[in-house]
Amino acid sequence: MKSDIKSDIKSDIEIAQATEMLPVAKIAEKLGIDEEVLIPYGKYKAKIDVNGLTNAQNNVQKNTPKLILVTAINPTPAGEGKTTVTVGLGDALNALKKHVVICLREPSLGPVFGVKGGAAGGGYAQIVPMEDINLHFTGDLHAITTAHNLLAAMLDNHIHHGNALNIDLRRITWGRAMDMNERQLRNIIGGLGGKANGIPIESHFDITAASEVMAVFCLSDSITSLKENLAKIVVAYSTEGKPVTAGDLKAQGAMATLLRDAFNPNLVQTLEHTPTLIHGGPFGNIAHGCNSIRATKLGLNLAQDYVVTEAGFGADLGAEKFFDIKCRKGGFAPSAAVVVATIRALKHHGGCPKDKLGTEDLTALENGVPNLLRHLENIQNVYGVPAVVALNRFGTDTDAELALLQKILASKNIPVALTEVFAKGGKGGIALAEEVIKLAEQPEQPAKNYAYNLDSTIKQKITAIATKIYGASKVNFDPAANRTIRQLEKDGYSNLPICMAKTQYSFSDNAKLLAAPTNFEIKVRQIKLSAGAGFIVALAGDIMTMPGLPVVPAAENIDINDDGIISGLF
Repeated sequence: MKSDIKSDIKSDIEIAQATEMLPVAKIAEKLGIDEEVLIPYGKYKAKIDVNGLTNAQNNVQKNTPKLILVTAINPTPAGEGKTTVTVGLGDALNALKKHVVICLREPSLGPVFGVKGGAAGGGYAQIVPMEDINLHFTGDLHAITTAHNLLAAMLDNHIHHGNALNIDLRRITWGRAMDMNERQLRNIIGGLGGKANGIPIESHFDITAASEVMAVFCLSDSITSLKENLAKIVVAYSTEGKPVTAGDLKAQGAMATLLRDAFNPNLVQTLEHTPTLIHGGPFGNIAHGCNSIRATKLGLNLAQDYVVTEAGFGADLGAEKFFDIKCRKGGFAPSAAVVVATIRALKHHGGCPKDKLGTEDLTALENGVPNLLRHLENIQNVYGVPAVVALNRFGTDTDAELALLQKILASKNIPVALTEVFAKGGKGGIALAEEVIKLAEQPEQPAKNYAYNLDSTIKQKITAIATKIYGASKVNFDPAANRTIRQLEKDGYSNLPICMAKTQYSFSDNAKLLAAPTNFEIKVRQIKLSAGAGFIVALAGDIMTMPGLPVVPAAENIDINDDGIISGLF
């Protein structure tokens, strides 16, 4: 990092733009990757041709690196900084002379132009070039969008030219996708304008992060498995009630061809030049919320000591799916987990109004701590993974508040580390890194578990997540959900894992139930099959797969000048 960065620089983009990056080939050298297997996208980002790596680079490993999961409490308007801590932890481990690879998801343009922001970290714990990463990057999400819409076009074309598969026009499940928040497209009717323009059919758009193609992309580890999984995608049902797949439409080859370049992981760097793989971007509230298996496996093959990754939103969503879906599919397990929390966020969970979060409130803090404790109990007791709390420090945190939280955690033998990576980069995460090393390197690791068995029924698996992880007393299923479950069991899909889609703001399906609610019921209103991805989606509450923009979208503040310098991007 340049030593002449001005202290008055405060925005993420200004910090990023003032930082001197290394050429991406230099970052690759740290991983033993030859420049010949890089596919450059400019000077500072590149794809890695996984098939071009030598055996020594891709398969032979002197050390067995430890996988570290970073997750968080349920998010709040106060912010928690999960990605920032992930990046800062990677830099801190690097500062301790550990050989580290960070694995992250790619940002969606929807949140970038909406309200949530990007996914490159913040302050002095960022991934760069942050503008590129948050805006188009290497085009992966566009390739996924196009592959999704190719399948939709081939489905419509098949119907237009005679419908040889006897597709029931009332039971078409495959819509379209775009990488933007656009509520207007949640429900549409296409094919208007006469016979030559197609058949009028009800349809819908999902945001690309919620597309099943995105999930297939992230849960496949080779082109062969990618094609096999794409072929399994169910797009409709026939008039006889049988599933119609992308394979029936002979679409998987063309779809995989569109995804060929995107399927190679992207290599970038932190502000402190720690190698980072960014690949795949499913949301954690409506999809499985983890970066690609391919990138994680590549990181585990290239790192010598640690791979640091994260899972979307709170641990009840991202971490649960990381364990029960991604780890099952990828055949790996973390050695330790980090749960990110802030005093401000915990006070919000304890009932403190947003405009009062900067004022000391020990009662609200104590009332909000159960949210953190339930996440920790799930990780340690349900999944058998040791965990440390990363307390992301804010300037408004008082000594009394910090002491109270540390006292509560100490009484339960839970390690906690104050982190200041936003302001100090890797130096602000040394204490956290030391705790992570201590947990990950303990000689006897506890047995790793899952929240449910795959051979349980669909309802039993959903109930296990709701009761064990969320703390619900009961799960109610709408009639439509019951009908779909019966259909899936009849069609032989009952042994798949579950991908819950619910609000990220609460353990429940009601965003207003904060902290660690009890005696609540979860309502599953819809069940969707993602046969290609290899899971069943259960939609609870009013969760939607196509978000909308807020009253004042972030896009209003983003600009560019004649020199190509971007401003207003966080």
